[in-house]
Order: sequence, then C-alpha cells, then structure tokens
Amino acid sequence: MSGPDRPDTATDDDGVSEHAGVDPAAATPAPAPSAYGEPGKPFDRRSPFFYGFVGALGALTAFWLFNALLGIGSTLMLIVVAFFLAAGLNPAVEFLERRGLRRSLAVVVVIVIALAVVGMFLIAIVPVITDQVTALSKNVPLWIDELERNKKVQDLNEEYGILDKITSFVTDGDFISTLFGGALGVGLKVIGALFNAFVIFVLTLYFLASLKTTTGAVYKLAPASRRERFSSLGDKVIANVGGYVSGAFLVALCAGLSSLVFLYFTEVRQYAVALAFVVALLDVIPMIGATLGAVLVSAIAFATDLKSGIACVIFFVIYQQFENYVVYPRVMSKSVDLPGAVIVIAALIGAGLLGVVGALLAIPAAAAVLLIFREVVVRRQDLR
Repeated sequence: MSGPDRPDTATDDDGVSEHAGVDPAAATPAPAPSAYGEPGKPFDRRSPFFYGFVGALGALTAFWLFNALLGIGSTLMLIVVAFFLAAGLNPAVEFLERRGLRRSLAVVVVIVIALAVVGMFLIAIVPVITDQVTALSKNVPLWIDELERNKKVQDLNEEYGILDKITSFVTDGDFISTLFGGALGVGLKVIGALFNAFVIFVLTLYFLASLKTTTGAVYKLAPASRRERFSSLGDKVIANVGGYVSGAFLVALCAGLSSLVFLYFTEVRQYAVALAFVVALLDVIPMIGATLGAVLVSAIAFATDLKSGIACVIFFVIYQQFENYVVYPRVMSKSVDLPGAVIVIAALIGAGLLGVVGALLAIPAAAAVLLIFREVVVRRQDLR
C-alpha cells in the first residue's frame, strides 16, 4: 500500500523495519521462567564486602608467592651465580668466536680452561690445609702448656677444666668434624657443596651456549615500539656484568701472580703456590677480600719466620695501594663506572643481604641499576 493507507513504519540502520514509536527493548520477548527461580541483580562491585574480599585474596596470594620465593631462594641464588659466571666468561667466548671458532667449540675451550684452573687450585690448596690442620693439632698442646704456667689460668683450669677440654678437643683429631656437626654433618655439607657446584656448572654451560637465544627471548617480552631500546640496554647491562666479572678475575690474577713471585723469596716458599691461590681467591671479594688474604698470608709467615712476616706486611701494604689506584681503575674503567661511595654502599648492602655472594654480585647489579636510571628515568625527566 501507499499514501495514507500505508502503516507508519521506520527502518533502522540494519534495514530492519520497526513500528514507529515502539520501544525495541519492549518488543524483545521476555526470558522463559526458570525452574530454579528468577536470576537476581548483578553483584554490586562498589560494595565494601567486594573490595574487602578481593583485597584479602590479593594479600593472601602475595603472601603465598613470597613464601614460595623464600622456599626456592637457594635455587634462585644458584641461577643468578651461574648467569653471572656465564656473563663473565662470555667475553672470552666472543674473543674466540672472532678468531674463527664456532660458539659451541669456543664454549668448550673456555670451560675446559676454567675447570683446569679450578683443579689446579684444589690440588695446590688441599695438601696445605691438611698440613696446617695437622700442625695446629700438634702445636696447640704446647701453647696450652705455656698458658698453664700462668697462676690465674691454673686457678681457672682447676675450677672449670677449660684447658683440659681444649686439649682433648684438639688432640682427638676430630674437631673439624665437631664444628660441622659430626662426621655425618661433614659428609652432608660436602655432598651439598658438590651438588651445588655441579648445578652451577651445568647452568653456566647452558647459559653460555645459549646466551643470545635466552636474551633474545626475554627481549621479545617488551613492546615492539620499545624493543630495540630495551635490547640495547639489556645488552649493555650484560656486557657490564661480563666486564666486571672478567675484570675482577683479572685483578685477582695479578694479585696472585705478584704474591707468588714475592713468596718465593721468603721462608714460606714451600707454600707459595697455595698461598698465592688463596690471595687470588679472596681478592675477588670486594672491599675486604684483599685485606683478608694479606692477613692470612702474613699470619702464616709470622708463624714461620719473623722477618718473613714483616716482609709480607710491607709487601701487601704497598701492593694494595698499587692495586687500588693503578690496576683496579684501569681494568674496571670500561665496565663499571661507579662512584666510590656507591661501590662501598652496594658492597655493604649485598654482604648484609646475601653474604659473600651478595658482595660479589652487588657492584655489577648497582652498575646495571645506575645505567637504567640514567637512560630511562633521567632522560624521561629531561623531556618534561
């Protein structure tokens, strides 16, 4: 029909004709009644109960995650140590790659050299430790006999039997086992240390072989618009960590070789290799490592010969100044550009949180944080 006889209709955007003046919602058929009753109104998300429930659930989840992290803290520490070792060995691997070796072969060569160095250290230091413990067991009774000549010490020994207990404790030959909770405790600690060393070795090998693949997978988590900058910052952080770790070992190597040459001219020359290894190992620890090595070697030298002890004190005082002002700045200038105060604070915080491992990892971690702060936070503030 047309004209006035045509019904009053309208067409919506989809071409569906609707009666003019009729509410579309009213035209929708009502839902069929349910056998379980009519559905209620949606829950009010502005309700205090809703906020309280969601907040409590989030707090419980965070608490559970925190406990889970504490439970796997030792495993995470092994992973972090392995990654730092891989980053430290990576410059040597890349050096061999530039000389034409495939990465897999370069990784094998670097790992073999590192294991050879560790094996030399163990072969050199274990006999010395055994000899020193045996000498200590033999000399302690003599020192106690000298103490017994003191009148006050005699009175204390008669009343409490302190010297007799110390003598029996040392001369029994099992005081090392007692310190670690008996023979079973020593065995468990040795097994645990060997297991941790094996895990670190395997993880280091995997990280070193697939470092580029691993970092590339992590970089893909960033948005595409920021991925290039994120990748550049990540590569710089890893390069800084690797430079610090390799630099620290280079500084320690200089300390060990210098000590080895010097000790060959003293009365402790029979222990020169082992003591030089001790100096090199402790020199890796920031701030206090060099001092600990110097004190240990000087004490052994004093126990052997007075002149050698005095010579060791003079040598280590002079060498540490040379290391602090000449060797360390030249080696670390390209990898760790940190103010002295930041290095001290970072080492103290790391040692307080994770002990020796924390002190070792604190300085490269502080350098990474400072790099990100400069390139992200400061640059963003400059744009405002």
